[in-house]
Amino acid sequence: MKKIAYLFGLLIMAVLILIGAGIRPDVPVEKLKAKYANDHSKFVVIDGLSVHYRDEGTGFPLVLFHPSPSSLHTFDRLTEKLSKHFRVIRLDLPGYGLTGPNAAGDYSLQWYMRFLDSFLTAIRVDSCHLAGNSFGGRLACEYAYERPGRVKKLVLLAASGYPLKEESILAMKMAQTPLLRPIVRYVTPRFFIAMNLREVFGARYAIPAETVDRYYDFMLRTGNRETFIAMCNQEPEDSSGHVKDLRNPTLILWGSDDAIIPPRYAERFHKDIPGSQVIVYDGVGHIPQEVVPERIAADMRSFL
Repeated sequence: MKKIAYLFGLLIMAVLILIGAGIRPDVPVEKLKAKYANDHSKFVVIDGLSVHYRDEGTGFPLVLFHPSPSSLHTFDRLTEKLSKHFRVIRLDLPGYGLTGPNAAGDYSLQWYMRFLDSFLTAIRVDSCHLAGNSFGGRLACEYAYERPGRVKKLVLLAASGYPLKEESILAMKMAQTPLLRPIVRYVTPRFFIAMNLREVFGARYAIPAETVDRYYDFMLRTGNRETFIAMCNQEPEDSSGHVKDLRNPTLILWGSDDAIIPPRYAERFHKDIPGSQVIVYDGVGHIPQEVVPERIAADMRSFL
């Protein structure tokens, strides 16, 4: 009965979305480049993908991995602070932002590890500090495990990495429901994105209109909606056993109001990674770098 009620609730939501909006066409990447690329933007071809990245500041390299679905722009204000002390490198991961989808449709952890190896080699980074938020944190964890000699220090911002018991956000639930996937793929109104962002950022944070526009625009980028649906439906890969083998100095940063990956997972990372440090920010949700960038930057700089 619970499952029927759950599906009925999703169906009602889908009908409301359809009533409120029509089909949203894909947006060509060149149009988005005109709006979201800047003087720091660079492109490098990796495995046939034109990868968008930014390389700012001088000093020891600090590489940032964004969450899903997002883009390197989530670290804009953090980069402003940290590029005064480090060479800050951030990229639109395959399937997101201006980079767009992997033509082969492979988004496995091992494919990402090979991709990240190729990317860092192409931009001449042999050794770096590594930080990631949510899905980006999971990639950072796995990369530090797979390539321990290449990562000096690790920063996990509300990172995924353990099997979650919590329910996913509405957009993910709809992408995982066959009858509702066309809503995510073809309709995707702006208010739907705003509603999901409120769930992710947390109720105490007023999301700026330009932030909603950014997430909305990149979701409509040609190929990105298919990628989001594909990643929501791929077989889960449990690599949590690797966490206990990490020996990198690690800083764990979390929001107390994170409803997507609750703070108890910060304690789990802290318990499993020897010598790690943990900081929890009161009233902050799942995307701390966009809510309290100054505090995140200060704590990262002190640790690094």
